[in-house]
Amino acid sequence: MIRHIVLFKFKPGFSWHDPAALAAERSSRLVGEQVPGLLHWQVGRNTADRPIAYDFAAIGLLPDQDTLRSYQDHPFHQESAALWSAISTWVVADIEE
Repeated sequence: MIRHIVLFKFKPGFSWHDPAALAAERSSRLVGEQVPGLLHWQVGRNTADRPIAYDFAAIGLLPDQDTLRSYQDHPFHQESAALWSAISTWVVADIEE
């Protein structure tokens, strides 16, 4: 099993008041329905009020590396990632369970 974790931090000038941020959030919520192979999908806004905190997280569970690669290449995932790329930077960790 692979736990896929992505943390997003808004670029300067972006916040949850921006329509682009709301569109990226909506898209991320749909990834779990639109991209096959995900055993679990969870997304959400950060609630911590700390300068080092990221703004949004996406966490998925996939059965193996092949499914992870398929997920990464899926057109809907690519579209969602492009929305986030325009407004944020992010870090990724893929952890074997």
